[in-house]
Amino acid sequence: MSDTTTTKKIVLTGGGTAGHVTPNIALLPRLNELGYEVSYIGSYDGIEKRLITDFDIPYYGIATGKFRRYLDIKNLTDPFRVIKGYSEARKHLKKIRPDVVFSKGGFVSVPVVRAAASLKIPCIIHESDMTPGLANKICIPCAEKICCNFPETVSMLPAEKAVLTGSPIREELAKGDKLAALDMCGFTANKPVILVIGGSLGAASVNTAVREALPTLLQDFQVVHICGKEKIDNMLLHTEGYIQFEYVKAELKDLFALADVVISRAGANSICELLALKKPNLLVPLSAKSSRGDQILNAKSFESQGFSLVIDDDDLSPTLLAEKVTELYFNRQSFVDAMSKSNQHGSIHTITKLIEECVNK
Repeated sequence: MSDTTTTKKIVLTGGGTAGHVTPNIALLPRLNELGYEVSYIGSYDGIEKRLITDFDIPYYGIATGKFRRYLDIKNLTDPFRVIKGYSEARKHLKKIRPDVVFSKGGFVSVPVVRAAASLKIPCIIHESDMTPGLANKICIPCAEKICCNFPETVSMLPAEKAVLTGSPIREELAKGDKLAALDMCGFTANKPVILVIGGSLGAASVNTAVREALPTLLQDFQVVHICGKEKIDNMLLHTEGYIQFEYVKAELKDLFALADVVISRAGANSICELLALKKPNLLVPLSAKSSRGDQILNAKSFESQGFSLVIDDDDLSPTLLAEKVTELYFNRQSFVDAMSKSNQHGSIHTITKLIEECVNK
């Protein structure tokens, strides 16, 4: 479906959450090096549109609807939005004429992948979690290859399509400045640092446990707490050795460089960043009551591979948190060694190689 010129064209798609967009962003420098003309298809006004606008890439919006496993009045109207999105995606793809589509998932990707398949445009999709989500399940029959993050996932996918790649991680995350982070936080250089990442919306149970554990933690550690929008605790603003941020963007790479250990939820992209940076980590996955349970499976996989310690959200307490993070710190080298042996590094190279193979076919 290529133009008569030699320019290679790729459409990226994925959205709904930042985790369905940031891996696409991580691929951009390498795709530019390889000479690709990149376009993005996402929802009219989702988070993907806001994140992609910084990169001077043509953006095409489509209607999108969610496929739900539960009763909701929107189940009556969303199928029509998906059909409209499919029609719009076909129109955009006919205009762009890409050689390949790369999908990071989310419900916006379904009409794009299905439309590409109807136009005989090859698609590569990426599944972040251990078990494929519903959107990707719908796309799997149309995919040339399915990239995944966990060894366990390979056995759940068609053997001829599954490739263990890991998740594309922004290369700048590995280029942090520890001294800049020390200065930003007002910390001393002779005391280890815990970085707590609660996600852009924060993690209420983690935030509470960390704050209640501070009297114990601050005896041996300094704590950087990314606690989420409007989650700052004003009572703790002037606590020595403890600093809070609602959200960090460019400075995140510096905070990673500063951190000796990390406490985090177990979203797939977050833990793949920890793996890529070889940061010893304590994971507190979202409970099955609050999600489809994918974070629990992600965390168990990382625990079994020796990459992480895990506390179930239901078991989380200030005392257990302090005990586990201390255990993590004193055994940190064993976690670094296990992560260093992982074959889930180099995902950008692996994925772009698959893209090239698709185009060269």
